[in-house]
Amino acid sequence: MTGDLTIGIDIGGTSIRAAVVDERGQIVDTARAQTPATAWALEKCLDHMVDRLRSRSEVVAVGLAIAGFLTPDRSVVRFAPHLPWRETAVAAEMSGRTGLPVSCEHDANAAAIAERRFGAAAGGHNTIVLAIGTGIGVGFLLEGEIYRGSHGVAPELGHLQVVVDGRPCSCGKRGCWERYCSGTALVDNVVEIVADGRVPTSALAREIAEDPGSLTGRRVAAAAHDGDPVAVAAFADFARWLGQGMAMIADIFDPDLIVLAGGVGAAGGLFLDEAREHYGAMVTGSGHRRLARIRSTQLGEAAGMIGAAAVARSDLADGVPVLRG
Repeated sequence: MTGDLTIGIDIGGTSIRAAVVDERGQIVDTARAQTPATAWALEKCLDHMVDRLRSRSEVVAVGLAIAGFLTPDRSVVRFAPHLPWRETAVAAEMSGRTGLPVSCEHDANAAAIAERRFGAAAGGHNTIVLAIGTGIGVGFLLEGEIYRGSHGVAPELGHLQVVVDGRPCSCGKRGCWERYCSGTALVDNVVEIVADGRVPTSALAREIAEDPGSLTGRRVAAAAHDGDPVAVAAFADFARWLGQGMAMIADIFDPDLIVLAGGVGAAGGLFLDEAREHYGAMVTGSGHRRLARIRSTQLGEAAGMIGAAAVARSDLADGVPVLRG
């Protein structure tokens, strides 16, 4: 069993990334697609990606990293802010379609598992993994084990309200932390900065004036790397909100390690030093307590895939995913 290959699929609100992964966390093959808007199209897309990957490698199971609430046994997706599933037995249905055992895991938990086994979370005792992409997912490793809460959905920190009547969120609330500290938030930051004129115009501002739909978090990051003043200001806002959020996390959990994962988290060079300063200044008892170490991901955007594949491997070894066609 240990030498067998598994597929890990990270299903985000914007894109789906899939990989064939070995027992050492090494990626053998990959596939990628945009995230469809309907449940039917999403399931067809996932099946197609599995078919493509298994046509090139012999795989024994599939793991899904999902940005949403799962039941404690991880078999049903109850709610996903950025995905169309509601009270859906995703594992059983996909297993029936593909004929492979299928496991599900929260995407941030999957990233935390991968970083713990193969990356930046190794050696941490009480570790928070922030998966920052379209939104914010959070995995909490309590003495190295995933903490799920009483009903399987903890800790959903990305949807804590940080601004009363703030930006609308896909979860149905307003002012959630992820609306100010995510790839989506970077786009909103740029729009607000351009609208209020607090930064002189720039190449990015002119570009989005011509084609507003072209703006993405990745485009903002690329512009910031090039020194574009609007993009740099957008990341300054992002760093402030990240620092404030990490201070809030420290006040609640007092972790010894925080790992920044996800697509945006992997771009730590643009904001990490500034976010550390905000965190150190805003945490309760600043100057009179030990602060958590803050690390950038070692696995990058692959963490969710690697973690999902590892979960599928572990579940299969333990006899957990008995579902198959």
